[in-house]
Amino acid sequence: MLQTISDTSVRAALNAIESESANVAEKIQMLIEMANGLQQKPKDPKQLDDAISLYQQAIELSSNDYPLLQARALVGMATALRAMPGEGPDLLLEAREAYETALEILQEQGIPEEVAEAEMNLGLVLQALVNFNLATTKQVIETYQRGLLIFTADKHPQEYAILQNNIAIAYLSMTLSPEREGMRQAMAVQSFEEALKAVNLIEHPNEYAMLHNNLANALQYLPSLHPIDNNLRALTAYNEALKVRTAKDTPLEYAATISNKANVLYNLPDNPKHPEAGNQQNLLQAKMLYEEAQAIFCQYSEVERATIVSEALAAVENELSVFDVEIAVSGQRSAISSQGL
Repeated sequence: MLQTISDTSVRAALNAIESESANVAEKIQMLIEMANGLQQKPKDPKQLDDAISLYQQAIELSSNDYPLLQARALVGMATALRAMPGEGPDLLLEAREAYETALEILQEQGIPEEVAEAEMNLGLVLQALVNFNLATTKQVIETYQRGLLIFTADKHPQEYAILQNNIAIAYLSMTLSPEREGMRQAMAVQSFEEALKAVNLIEHPNEYAMLHNNLANALQYLPSLHPIDNNLRALTAYNEALKVRTAKDTPLEYAATISNKANVLYNLPDNPKHPEAGNQQNLLQAKMLYEEAQAIFCQYSEVERATIVSEALAAVENELSVFDVEIAVSGQRSAISSQGL
């Protein structure tokens, strides 16, 4: 039977525990480092499972003598649990307990950044547990906001941006009464805009693109007395995202953004000052974008996303056919009018 990298790493870690040349603290640190290496881009769940096993041994070794190392092992284990595939909430609940236990220690003995990172990751777990009615969106937002006390825009721009993005997504997931839906969307837009103040195209291209794409998505559906203005802002934001997302480097992200951009064009008049003139040119552009996105999704076997784009493409083609009929009818009327003259 072939040995995997995971098997080799686990055995090396266990040998380190038995080594007389390392003290207890060093052994705990070795276990944590080995486990962390396994959970970085794991190729299969077995590596995550092995990482969790190593973290558990580190936690047992640390006992009450090395609380800070125990907290770090708990955080690592919680992150591995969160990444493990599973349909139910059990792994998420284990991860939540581990993060909360670790935070009690980190708040006393850890550095502020460790506390904030744990809060950020706990927020992700709580956000997932909302789907099982085992956490509330309020708890999620409060957890992320605690992280913002440390991850500020000036000192930690990337982390600040990610937290604001996550807060915005939490707002968007809230279920409110119809009369309060606008407030939910508006608060999400505000969080996305706050995040964008901390990042820029050159230093944080991925965050820059993600945030502009997400902001544009929120703007599209923001209830407003001025929907055309919101769509124009969304169009600008999508174009900013496309400065980073390309068909060559990030094909799936690019396809998602151009299909979102096509959604805006579908609802945007060619001349915003004269919406009554229609949007034939924007529909033609939307059609091309949908076709490009559909081809990419099909290429990467993203069947569900390709189907959604295909339906949107059919709707655009239907709208364009209406324009063709109207032009044909208009031409006939002109001909009859000329004959009458």
